[in-house]
Amino acid sequence: MPVALALPSEADLPYEEDVLRDPHSIRPWRRYLAARAAAPLQERAVRALPGSYKLWHAYLLERTAAAARAKPHCGEHPANEALNRAFERALATLHRMPRIWEMYLAALLEQRLVTRARRAFDRALRALPVTQHHRVWPLYLRLAALPSCPAETSIRIYRRFLQFEPSRADELVELLVSAGRWQEAADHIVSVLNGGSDVSDNDRALLLKLCDLLAKHADEVAGLKVESVLRGAMRELPDEAGRLRALLAECYARRGLYDKARDVFEEGVTTAATAAEFALVFEAYAQLEQSLVAAKMEKTADEEGDKLFAKMYEAHGNLDSADEVFAKATQASHRSADDLATVWCEWAEMQLRHKRFDKAIALMRQATAEPSAEVKLRAAAAAAAGDDEPAQLKLHKSAKLWSFYVDLEESLGALASTRAAYEGAMAARAATPQMVINYASFLEERGYFEDSFAACETGANLFGHPHSKPIWDTYLERFVARHGGSKAERARELFAEATRRAPPHDRARLFLRHARDRASVYEAYAGRAAELRGVPKVRRVYEQAIESGGLPRRDALALCLRLAALEEALGEAARARAVFVHASGYGDPDADEEFWAKWSGFEVRHGDERTFTDMLRIRRTQKHAKTPGVQVNGELKDEKKKRCADQLGATQSKRQRV
Repeated sequence: MPVALALPSEADLPYEEDVLRDPHSIRPWRRYLAARAAAPLQERAVRALPGSYKLWHAYLLERTAAAARAKPHCGEHPANEALNRAFERALATLHRMPRIWEMYLAALLEQRLVTRARRAFDRALRALPVTQHHRVWPLYLRLAALPSCPAETSIRIYRRFLQFEPSRADELVELLVSAGRWQEAADHIVSVLNGGSDVSDNDRALLLKLCDLLAKHADEVAGLKVESVLRGAMRELPDEAGRLRALLAECYARRGLYDKARDVFEEGVTTAATAAEFALVFEAYAQLEQSLVAAKMEKTADEEGDKLFAKMYEAHGNLDSADEVFAKATQASHRSADDLATVWCEWAEMQLRHKRFDKAIALMRQATAEPSAEVKLRAAAAAAAGDDEPAQLKLHKSAKLWSFYVDLEESLGALASTRAAYEGAMAARAATPQMVINYASFLEERGYFEDSFAACETGANLFGHPHSKPIWDTYLERFVARHGGSKAERARELFAEATRRAPPHDRARLFLRHARDRASVYEAYAGRAAELRGVPKVRRVYEQAIESGGLPRRDALALCLRLAALEEALGEAARARAVFVHASGYGDPDADEEFWAKWSGFEVRHGDERTFTDMLRIRRTQKHAKTPGVQVNGELKDEKKKRCADQLGATQSKRQRV
C-alpha cells in the first residue's frame, strides 16, 4: 500500500529548500535523512533517486529493522510483504549490487519462504558475475539445510554448488546418505574418485565412505561389485585394511553368507600387519560369532522351550496339561509360519504316540483352516503399528503343515477327507509338485482315473517351469498308458499343451520321449499345418508320415485313411484310390474290416467295375499271404508300385490347390 507522505514542518524548511535547489544530488538528501530519519522521507528520497545505492541501502536497513520489531510469525505477514516489495523495487535498478541481494536473501531465509527464496537465489546467480557468487552460495546452502526444504531441492542445490566448488563433494554424499539415496551416493563417490589422479585426504575419506556404504547397503546399490571395491580399497589404503576387512565380512554376514564372512576374518587375522589391525579384526570376528550363538540360543529357546515343557507333562501321563502348553505355544509369537507349523506337527505327533488319531486329524484341520477373525485383527493392528505380520496369518499356506496333514489323512482318514485335504493344499497354493503326483497316484490306485488326470492338470497349472515338469511327465505317461490310442484327439491336445508350456530347450525332450506315439505327433503336425499353410501342406505331411516308415501298422493304416478322406473331399478320386492301394499293404483282410469297407464304399461312389475288381483281387491276394503287410512275391509288390505311380502321375496335372 502507498506510504502516506506527511507535510514538512517549519524545522524541515531549510532541508526542503536544499532538496528543491538540487533534487538530483544525493548530498542534500543524505543531510535531510540524517536530521529526519523517517520512512516517508526515505520513500521520497528513493523515488527521487532510484539508482542511488546509498539511499536504498539506508532505506532497506530501516525497513528490515522495522519488520524485525513487528516480530511477524510467518512469511505472509504484512510487514514481511512490504519489506519484500521494497527489496524488489531496489533490485529493479540495483540488481548488480551483491549487498542488496545478500540482504534480500537473508530476509527470505528468516521468513522461511523456501520456494520464493529458491527463485530469488537463482535470479541472484544469474544477475551477479561468477566472481561474486561466493557471496551468494553460503546463503543458498543455508536454504538447503532448512528442515522445510525438500530433499530433492537440497540435492539439486548441492549438485549446482559442486560445479562452483568441486572440493566439497563429501557434503553432497552426506546429504544423499541422510536422504536414504544409497545408489546416487555411491555413483557420485565413484564419479569423484574417477575424476582425480592422486589420492588426497578428501578422496581417502570418500573411498572409506563408499566402502561403508557398500557393506551396509549392498542390496540397494547396483552396478558395483562389493568385494572388488573393498579389496581395491585395501590395496589403496593398506593402513585401513583391518577396518575394510571387517566391513567386507559384515557385508557377507548381512546376506547370510556366514562361511564367507569367517573366511574374510581368518584372512584378516593371518595377514594383519600391526597389532592394532589384528585387534580390530579379531574383535569384529568375535562379535560375529557371539551374535550367531546368541541368535541360535534364542531360536532354540523359543522353539524348544514349549516342546520340552509339553514332553515333561507327556512323560508323566498328563496329556491334558501337555495340550494346554501346546495350545498356548500356537498362540505365541513366532519368527515364521514354518516355526509355528513345527509346533502344530509336534502336537499332532504327540496325539499319534498315544493312539489319539481323531484328535491328531482334528488338530491338523484346525491348523490348516483359514485364519480366524481374531488373527486378522491382530494382523491389522501389527500393520498399523509397522510391525511384522503374525505367523498365524500365514500358517494355512505352510507347505510343511499341509504335507504332514495329507500324509496323516492318507494313512488314517477316509477317501473323502483325504481328497479334501489334497484339494485344500492345492487351493491354498501350498502343494508341492511331489504332493500333486502323490494325489494323482492315490486316486489312480482307487480307480478314479479321470479325477487323477484332473488333479495332474490342476497341479500343473499351479507351477511354472521347471517345477511343473515332473507333473506333466507323469500326466502324459499315465494318460497314454491308460487310454493308448483310443483318445488320440485328447492325447494330442495334452501333448500340445505340455509342449507350449515347456521352454524351448525342453521341447525336443518331449518330442523324443513321446516319439513312440508318432501318429499323434503327425496328427498334431497336420493340424498346425492346416491352420498355417493350408491343405497342400497337410497332404505333404501325411505323405511324409506314410513314406517315412517306423509307424505301427494300425497307425499307418489310420493315417492312410485320413489322407484318402482328404483327397476324396478335394475331388481327387484317383489320388485317393492310389492311397487305398498303398494302404492295402498294412491292412489285414480278416481283422481290418473297417478299412476294406471304406475302400469298398469309395469304389461304389467313384469307381467302376474294373477298379472294384482290382480292390477284390488285392484283398484276396493279401488274404492268401496270411501275414499282414507281406507280399506273396515280388511281382505283386512291383505291380502295386506301378499302378500307384501311374495313378498319381495321371492326376498330377489336375491337382487342386486349396
